[in-house]
Order: sequence, then structure tokens, then C-alpha cells
Amino acid sequence: MRRKLVVGNWKMNGSRTSNAVLLSEIVAGLAASGAASAVCVPAPYLAQCQAQLAGSPLGWGAQDVSAHASGAYTGEISAAMLQDFGCCYVVIGHSERRAYHGESDAQVAAKTVAALAAGITPIVCIGETLAQREAGQTDAVAAQQLGAVLAAISADDVAKLVLAYEPVWAIGTGKTATPQMAQDVHQVLRGQLAAKNAVAAAGVQILYGGSMKPENAKELMAMPDIDGGLIGGAALKAADFLAIIHAAD
Repeated sequence: MRRKLVVGNWKMNGSRTSNAVLLSEIVAGLAASGAASAVCVPAPYLAQCQAQLAGSPLGWGAQDVSAHASGAYTGEISAAMLQDFGCCYVVIGHSERRAYHGESDAQVAAKTVAALAAGITPIVCIGETLAQREAGQTDAVAAQQLGAVLAAISADDVAKLVLAYEPVWAIGTGKTATPQMAQDVHQVLRGQLAAKNAVAAAGVQILYGGSMKPENAKELMAMPDIDGGLIGGAALKAADFLAIIHAAD
């Protein structure tokens, strides 16, 4: 039985003062939850998370990582640097990175390899635009994006992945894929993982990342291949984030 995982993606939000309050409220409300949980925060706040969350049940991570180990890459953050701040997770290939920064499937794969080499769990994001869905290309897009990652890693490393299906058309729009729509894509992704490593695929957590909210979290996570959520806006409100975590219990 896969343990549910709920990860908050703060995107480019936060301040030292507001973060301290939010993290304290989340940790205080985590008692007795059977789900794993974490927050992925802007890089300047990783030290704050390390200091405030050490020893707590709430994990933390980053929102991006460089494919390079070190060198003349101004503005980049290496996996070793994330290690220094105790990161458990890093979000890789988020739709906003793909759309606004032109990240290719090959770059996403290279970043995944870098995270794995550092012992950090990559949360690899996969998803289609509205135009692609309406053109019937959802499965093909998912297969292409995940296929690039699987081609770059070993069969043994499949077990170290977390995937997040984020239909681009449902992020920040208020629209949400129905539980069955999401399940259908999650099932395709698990099948693709199984073609690389059948045993490991059964244990990989596949999160839903398309506007999961307290109102729909339980129904979504009741589906057999939806193992939690990658949460955007709702992760910035302790009550909402906790409600989603407890919906996973």
C-alpha cells in the first residue's frame, strides 16, 4: 500500500515573517496524520525551513535544481547546495518552468539525474495544455515527457521517483480534472513506469497537481492511482493545506 504524499508548492510567494507563522500552524496541525507531507519553497527560504522544521514531520524541498554540479552558471542552484539545506524533495519540470523558461524534456531529464545523484527525491511534473487535451494528445504528451526521464535513468532508479500529473489547463484556473480523468492519466503513467521496472512502478507515488482543494481532495485521492497532491495556492493557507493532508488519511 503506497503512503499518500501531499506537497505544497509555494511558487514565488512568502516572507520570513509569514513563513514562520504558516510553518508553525502546519506543523501544529499535523498530529496523527498518516500521510507524508512537505513544502517546496523559494530557494532563499530553504535555510528557514531547515531551522524551523528539523525534527518535525513536515519535510521540505526546492522548486528547481540545476543539471550542473558546479561552475560558471550564474543564478543556478546545484543539487549539492540543496543537500546543504536538508532538502528531501525538488520539483522538476513544473509547467511554469516549461512554459516561461523553455525547459525541454531533455533538460527535465538531466535535472532528474542530478537530483537522484544527490539523494534528493525528484518530483517530476508531467501534463498537457488545453489545446493538447482537446486534440486528444494527453497520453502522447505524458508518454513523451515521462519517456525522456525514464530513458535517462536506470531501472533501479524508478523506485526513487515521485511523479506529479498537472494538467496545465487546470492550474490556477479553478478548473479541475474529474477524478476519473485524472485517474486515467495516472494509470497511463504507472503503466509506462512498469515497462521500465514493474516491481518499482507499483510503489511510485503519483500526485495530482491540478487545483486540488479541500473540497475535492478526498474524492481525487480515493482513486487507485492518485497517491496525493502537489498543491499550489491552497498550500499557502494552513487550514486548507492541513485539510488536504487529512483528506489523505
